[in-house]
Amino acid sequence: MHKQSITKKTIRTIMISCISLGLTALIIGLAIYTTTLFDQYVGHAYGIATHAEMNAKLNEASELLSKEVLRIYRSLTPKERAQTGTEAYRKYFSAIDSNPQTRQAWDTLIHILSTFMIDVDDVYIAMYDQETSALVYIADNIDEWSLYPGEWETVSRAEIEHFLNWDGSGMLYTIDKTQKYGWLATAGFPRRDAEGAIVDFIMVDISVDNIISHMANFSLKVSLGFLIITLLITWLTSHRIKKGVAEPIEAISDAAMKYVQGKKDGTEQNCFSSLNIHTGNELETLSNTMADMEKSLYAHEEHIRLITAEKERINTELNLANRIQSAMLPHVFPPFPDRNEFDLYAVMRPAREVGGDFYDFFLIDDDHLALVIADVSGKGIPGALFMMVSKIILQSCAMLGKTVGETLTKTNEALSSNNQAEMFVTVWLGVLEISTGKMTCANAGHEYPAIYHADTGSFTMLQDKHGLVIGAMPDVVYHEYEILLQKNDMLFVYTDGVPEATNADQEMFGTERMINNLNQSASGSPQEILEHIEQAVDGFVGSAEQFDDMTMLCIKYTK
Repeated sequence: MHKQSITKKTIRTIMISCISLGLTALIIGLAIYTTTLFDQYVGHAYGIATHAEMNAKLNEASELLSKEVLRIYRSLTPKERAQTGTEAYRKYFSAIDSNPQTRQAWDTLIHILSTFMIDVDDVYIAMYDQETSALVYIADNIDEWSLYPGEWETVSRAEIEHFLNWDGSGMLYTIDKTQKYGWLATAGFPRRDAEGAIVDFIMVDISVDNIISHMANFSLKVSLGFLIITLLITWLTSHRIKKGVAEPIEAISDAAMKYVQGKKDGTEQNCFSSLNIHTGNELETLSNTMADMEKSLYAHEEHIRLITAEKERINTELNLANRIQSAMLPHVFPPFPDRNEFDLYAVMRPAREVGGDFYDFFLIDDDHLALVIADVSGKGIPGALFMMVSKIILQSCAMLGKTVGETLTKTNEALSSNNQAEMFVTVWLGVLEISTGKMTCANAGHEYPAIYHADTGSFTMLQDKHGLVIGAMPDVVYHEYEILLQKNDMLFVYTDGVPEATNADQEMFGTERMINNLNQSASGSPQEILEHIEQAVDGFVGSAEQFDDMTMLCIKYTK
């Protein structure tokens, strides 16, 4: 009776202590978490604003768009401005949409902003008008035209002065309650013209309701965890108090019988390792000795099991990486079914589960088609990561309207600025002017293209001028050259995995054999040509292991 009383008192004391400590820790943790979470959200929003500003560097068209929106807005009467959000009001800004230059600038900004919608409520471009105390929208990413250029919202004078007079120190943000969205944390970063004057701001909104929601989830999880831990500690303590000599001896005896039976049945059991006896005397020593004996008997089988499980995990992750990488590349053909001026096909076959090669093609506008093929120096997961970064930067620079040479130069600056892995990528980039057949190209250490002229009826190597590979060193300028494609002319670009494919006799496929096979299939479509090259390489390599990634792209100009 006396022992039961001590047990009950001990359990009661432990529960009270745990509850008191848990509540104190919960209050302190919630305060720290709230401050950290708020800083994290604001820092995330400000980081997105700064990175978006870097990708949306102000150019002539973008500057013209912002200034034209503000010019029209300031030319309106107060009565006309009061119509914001209506179709009548949007007609005042119809010139923005009808002007190809400002429309293209708007499209480019919307594309850039959409890539930065990561765990935020909105990313948009706007400018403050001090005279009317208004925030005038230039480009809004929520729903393409949900807020048209020129639509506005009233803001406080304090917010306007805070943003327009920012000295560049710390993070630029404000917290305010809006009628439409409730409490918002808004971070921003200014875009300036050549004279340093603010043209507009890239702004990021995060709902304060999200922070409150995370706080509630945190409190619930901590409370549940506190309850579980309290019950666990209480149970362990009561078990330890009641535990004596008889229970450990009985547990060791039962474990010995299970061990003998397991040996007879051929079943593997952790009989002694699961006892968990901590009496601090000879019983604990005996339990540990028996557990060590059991572990030594099963060590070899356990080692094999762990190796097998690790190999399966790695294979699963590599398969997932392969699917992610494949999804990054255009894989629907024909890619532009409504365009009959050209026929295009591409293929990428990695040597491992994931590779470092990539191709890309995309319309910069209705009359310009960009073609990219590249080969990263590394393979496997590191090469795949470097490949995806290179692809995104190349496409972003090209979509900003930069020339082929400027695109490679900017990509090199971005990749070589913090290239701690010392990786590099060879790139061939061409932009086809669809209406004329003129293609502007640049080569950063990549393989020579092969060109087919319909009037000669054969493929030949195009000995273009190479620049340095991208990522090797900064301050490299890439030079351009031009190709004029006539009707039914074709261009074939590839990575070194094609000519350097090696058979069992260590003989390479080579460019001469590649050209011969191209000419054998020159009468076919780009898809048929690439399939023929693949079959030729596979037939040449035979049973030898594929050493390098193999990537090819072919375009036929049919205009």
